[in-house]
Amino acid sequence: MRGAAAFLVLALLGGCRQQEEKATFPAPQRPVAPITSSAYRDEDARDSVGEFETVTRLAEVRPGMSIADIGAGEGYYTVRLSPMVGRQGRVLAEDIVPETIRALGQRVQNERLDNVALKLGQPNDPQLPDRSFDRILMIHMYHEIAQPFEFLWHLRDDLKNGGSIVVVDADRSTDRHGTPPRLLVCEFNAVGYELKRFERLPDSESYFAWFEAQGPRPEPGAIPSCAT
Repeated sequence: MRGAAAFLVLALLGGCRQQEEKATFPAPQRPVAPITSSAYRDEDARDSVGEFETVTRLAEVRPGMSIADIGAGEGYYTVRLSPMVGRQGRVLAEDIVPETIRALGQRVQNERLDNVALKLGQPNDPQLPDRSFDRILMIHMYHEIAQPFEFLWHLRDDLKNGGSIVVVDADRSTDRHGTPPRLLVCEFNAVGYELKRFERLPDSESYFAWFEAQGPRPEPGAIPSCAT
């Protein structure tokens, strides 16, 4: 499948993950920010400070990789990742807002990005295909995840061997559309991820964090919560 057909099918197949017995996950012990447009700054402004180039360099994105852009919004990262990974790579842009997926689908179609597919996810599970991604990017959206422990638990199955999750967020409280680094690391550690790299991004209050899954995935009832 190519182009429009690919992203339409993925967007509509919202329940492709095999249904699991309902598990109980801990609730986050901090506010959850409301979902906002990903255009927290316009794309020209983000380009002017080299955001995309800096993040993808730190994330070691290379041609031929499979990348998931979680909370893709208007597609700032999606449309730039497409030529970066090339014809042998692929990009899956995920969002939980149907109107956002439709608008991004039109942009993907207009720009003829044939290696991009779109996926309508769920607030507690992005519904990605298992063992499919070298990198999963979560850019300025982690603070909007209502069930972070369940969300991260599902993501573990979606990484290839050696794959990693990259988070970029602001170093401020979650009710101010950021995530304190100590809280971020605690929530990832609780689901069996290890922080491998952390860097402050230049000229901003944002940071870059790289996580990899370590050991077996914990049972949902064994996941500890994290205090702010």
